[in-house]
Amino acid sequence: MESEIAYDFPPMARIYKDGRVERLMGTATVPASLDEKTGVNSKDIVISPESGLSARLYIPKLPGSTGVPRKLSLLVYFHGGGFIIESTQSPAYHNYLNALVSEAEVVVVSVEYRRAPERPLPVAYDDCWAALGWVGFHANGQGPEEWLNLFADLDRVFLSGDSAGANIAHNIAVRHGAEKIDGIGLSGIILVHPFFWGTEPVGSESSEAEVRDRVAAIWKFVSPGSVDGVDDPLMNPGKDPKLSGLGCSRVLVWVAEQDFLKDRGWYYGEVLRKSGWGGEVEVVETKGENHVFHLFYPTCDNAVDMMKRVVAFLDEDKK
Repeated sequence: MESEIAYDFPPMARIYKDGRVERLMGTATVPASLDEKTGVNSKDIVISPESGLSARLYIPKLPGSTGVPRKLSLLVYFHGGGFIIESTQSPAYHNYLNALVSEAEVVVVSVEYRRAPERPLPVAYDDCWAALGWVGFHANGQGPEEWLNLFADLDRVFLSGDSAGANIAHNIAVRHGAEKIDGIGLSGIILVHPFFWGTEPVGSESSEAEVRDRVAAIWKFVSPGSVDGVDDPLMNPGKDPKLSGLGCSRVLVWVAEQDFLKDRGWYYGEVLRKSGWGGEVEVVETKGENHVFHLFYPTCDNAVDMMKRVVAFLDEDKK
């Protein structure tokens, strides 16, 4: 007898009453490798054998080495997928990061955090915080991963992600502002189509009751311990008393015109400016596009423009 469905979140996942999780997308994987097109090299490493926390590392093709390798900015990346689907091994993320590493000449640590519902929030946040702490172990060039010891400049660290990954990047930056990881110089964060929400509608959200109910249901499912629902500060930065302590000086936010999360990205920029935080935030809207379009259509004009502006944001810190 087929088990009854307990939760249905199309097109992402379906969860059955017997506990079985059926992920409907984001399950394809590709191995780490030397990318022939870009010359970018990648490998998978284990950060914590106890928890199973792991990451995929990327380094760009570098000129023939003589003497000490040149140190590069480090980007810590958190993939999206509603905290439920996708992984560091997904073709879309692997291809995107190969391109970004090549264009920006940065080192990337793409974090394989544990996902809901098997590991509900705050596990993903704790995993990503632990990953950043592991990165900090390399500040003196004596850490466990040679690629970071040789190539990563930990005075120029960035956090980024899309959708749920952008939510994670923001919250890790807030936590870093409050707790400070030794050895990490956090320069900026790049939030692409961030997964934020709240009880009170902003922008056009008041006319989208079905969407509002769906987002609230997903958040309750992935974070069953949250007592404030979508007004949890993890989901609604406007409710976070720690927002003014965001632990970096520069923020770049991307929104897409046809994305139902668009108004939340604009709202985030507003509340961050009003919070008393002293840094610079820029919100950029891509016309005619939908949620994470750059992953699905990486060669379209808007995706190429996004890549150029992300690279410029990463490069600005070198000046």
